[in-house]
Amino acid sequence: MTSAPRPGHAPAPRLQAQAQPFRSVEEAWFWTMAALVARRDGARIVSGAGLVSRPCEPDDVVKCLDRLYRQRRIELLHVRIMRIWGEQQQVPDSRYPREKADWRLWREAMSRLDWPLRVKGIVDGPALPAPEGAEILAFPGAIPGRLPEQPR
Repeated sequence: MTSAPRPGHAPAPRLQAQAQPFRSVEEAWFWTMAALVARRDGARIVSGAGLVSRPCEPDDVVKCLDRLYRQRRIELLHVRIMRIWGEQQQVPDSRYPREKADWRLWREAMSRLDWPLRVKGIVDGPALPAPEGAEILAFPGAIPGRLPEQPR
């Protein structure tokens, strides 16, 4: 025989805070690395225990990164740079010659990780700026405003 809960003893409904997406892919990565370092040091990751409710778990960001690696969109060197600088919780500075190569790899990795995190709703802020110095070159022999003919 089951008993009905008494009116004064019903469990209080837990207020579910609205999940707040990250403003940038770098913020998401630094949060992920802080959680992974804490886990490595023995902390238990508990969903919803932070000051701000997030739309994902740290492993969700790592899965997106793993998928990019399996699709050969990033290389192990990108991941290595992301780990090193993520543990330090800072972005490499391109003004220092020792960090310039790391900064280039960091920007490549962040720009490739940005879209998958936006699609999943993890990142919702201004998009990454376009790379400086990039320009669109005209294809030699192309007629402006006309598509090339298909071979028959």
